[in-house]
Amino acid sequence: MDASVQSTKWERLIEPGRVHGSLYADSDIFQEELEKIWYRTWVYVGHTSEIPNPKDYVTKSIGPMPILMVRDRKGEVRLLMNRCPHRGNAVCVIEKGNRATFTCPYHSWTFANDGRLMGYAYPDGYETADKSKLGLGTVPRVSIYKGFVFASMAEDGPTLEEHLGGAARAIDQLCENSPEGEVEITAGFLHHRSQANWKFIVENECDGYHPAFVHASIFAVADSGIGNLYGPDSTAVTRDFGNGHTEVDLRPEFRLRDEPLSWFGTTAERLPDYVAKMNAAHRPDKARTVMIDGTPHIMIFPNLFIAEIQLFVIQPIAADETIQHVTALQFKGAPDFNRRMRQQTMGSVGPAGFLLADDTEMYERNQRGLATREPEWLYLERGVHRERRDENGYLVGHSTDEVPSRGIWRHYKKMMEEE
Repeated sequence: MDASVQSTKWERLIEPGRVHGSLYADSDIFQEELEKIWYRTWVYVGHTSEIPNPKDYVTKSIGPMPILMVRDRKGEVRLLMNRCPHRGNAVCVIEKGNRATFTCPYHSWTFANDGRLMGYAYPDGYETADKSKLGLGTVPRVSIYKGFVFASMAEDGPTLEEHLGGAARAIDQLCENSPEGEVEITAGFLHHRSQANWKFIVENECDGYHPAFVHASIFAVADSGIGNLYGPDSTAVTRDFGNGHTEVDLRPEFRLRDEPLSWFGTTAERLPDYVAKMNAAHRPDKARTVMIDGTPHIMIFPNLFIAEIQLFVIQPIAADETIQHVTALQFKGAPDFNRRMRQQTMGSVGPAGFLLADDTEMYERNQRGLATREPEWLYLERGVHRERRDENGYLVGHSTDEVPSRGIWRHYKKMMEEE
């Protein structure tokens, strides 16, 4: 199919203010997304703190494809395909550990943790084999930004810095909230499976229109002021960074409060050790600004969601199935703060948590709703009349506006039209 026909196809499905429901349900479209998005752009894989020592490894994925993130004997971070080149079996099914080699359980082929084939059972049968061509596959491009490991299956293309663009600022902001300037991913992951398309989840992460309604019960029970951040009088904004990256920027509201750690629902007096370390790490006035602004609420396309105190990794499995891997963020050098983040994460997205349960119910109802034939289109024009450019040239709107969804779909269309 030539490029002009392909372009027409996506123009028929994606319009400036609406998208066709088949984009969330069609299995052929899902397979095309894997090739043109998940196996081409930069995808978040993991964090260097998950493999701090030589020979450490964790099982990860790029889309539905399983990979291994390892630190080899020399300390280099590598991404290996979790697939034996002999018969395709997974060479490792244990989630994490420390090992110098991986042995396929099927025929006992053994690989070094840099991917090299070291040997196989009954080697006399392989006299003509070239071991150098039978190692584990490797991800073509790996790049790390402040500990965040990204991968691209494309041999060439934009750099990670070009891909992140203005969204890199949010990672910087996150790391500033650590007294040592680093976050750690050490609290372990919860895995939530949803019978919903991955794009419903990506759109929801920076949808400021739903919290006051979907999460009304937990906000009321917890006597939380979070709902007001997304109310009609909020000064917070939604932002489109381009390249599919979007955020809800809550800093305007926190700056109006002018209270350090208000974003976390606490006060400086309740976390004296953390505050002392932040003042030592920054100038006191800088530390105060950081602690007022708090951490970001950003969706880095296509799969990394930083949600103030949590990190989500979105993994598409099928057109109607997605897994969210979620963990509490941890600030290096802040044990008192980290304990509270773990507790709050369990309360919001744990097995008996409230927030993710609310959201998952909405994703799955959305997916089921696609079986109803009319209307065929999903409407995305909220706030289009009041979009504007901020001082950096990014599109912004009210905290309840659909600036993020429109930005996501613009980028999606561009990627799907490329050959």
